[in-house]
Amino acid sequence: MAQQANHALPSGFQLDEYRIEHQLSLGGFSIVYLATDGQGQHVAIKEYLPNSLALRSEGQVTPTISDEHMPAFRYGMKCFFEEGRALAKLSHPNVVRVLNFFRANNTVYMVMEYEHGRTLQEVIQKNRGVITENFMRNVFTKLLNGLREVHANKLLHLDLKPSNIYMRNETIPVLIDFGAARQTLASDTPMLKPMYTPGFASPEHYHQRELLGPWSDIYSVGAAMYACLAASAPQAADSRKEKDKLVPAMVRWEGQFSDQLLETIDWCLCLNHLYRPQSAFALQKALTEPVAAPKPPAQAASSKKTWLDHVVGKFKGKAEPE
Repeated sequence: MAQQANHALPSGFQLDEYRIEHQLSLGGFSIVYLATDGQGQHVAIKEYLPNSLALRSEGQVTPTISDEHMPAFRYGMKCFFEEGRALAKLSHPNVVRVLNFFRANNTVYMVMEYEHGRTLQEVIQKNRGVITENFMRNVFTKLLNGLREVHANKLLHLDLKPSNIYMRNETIPVLIDFGAARQTLASDTPMLKPMYTPGFASPEHYHQRELLGPWSDIYSVGAAMYACLAASAPQAADSRKEKDKLVPAMVRWEGQFSDQLLETIDWCLCLNHLYRPQSAFALQKALTEPVAAPKPPAQAASSKKTWLDHVVGKFKGKAEPE
């Protein structure tokens, strides 16, 4: 079935106890709206509507789903609903708050707190080339607090990237737009293409979804850190497995940031999931270690070769290289 554009519900539409203001975003899996609740507070509402399975034409409320696609649509709806229920149990300052979830119009809706601010992606674009090490460490250490909470509840994010990290009041990162239901849907229904973001998705996202785990989100965190410095996504993991052209952070930004930060980014971006940090806590610990100032390029050159040894050493439990 060809991909199609779904029409959003119109402004002023009454959806359960919420009034739709306007569409915020439209993706291949869902539509997100700004809405007002019964108390006049703004909320964000995500509507499950995969465009490979369901079509809502202009003026329609209930989407049209063919008999052929109904089983996959219903299965995905169940995954989306269960994800909403799981996320609603989380209450953490670095994770978007799910307030409600309900069925209507033959689909399901997830109601979230509406966050004021802008995404990390917007911050990167506005501050190209001037992201500081302190900013990176502060943002990602706080973000990992939220990710630890997610993983502690047996959930994975699976779509972690700068545009899914919201910066509340410019300083507090908030994880938004989880991709777990999309991954479940993709792995159990071959007719659907997997939905992930090249450059930020781990190698496991592509061909070995049975290996997905906390380390897969860690790869994405490393890719997001790399993107903060490069102002663009790193090479996609599937293409890296064929021919790895990704310049290690230790080489690309030597002398501009501490070796320890650059080594940590490279550690996260190991293609072998066993060589990465195995938990958000392990990565957080690395980001909060005291570090020396960046070495001048001449000195840094001699330490280039140690970055992979350092990575593998961490995995094998060896002491830090001198």
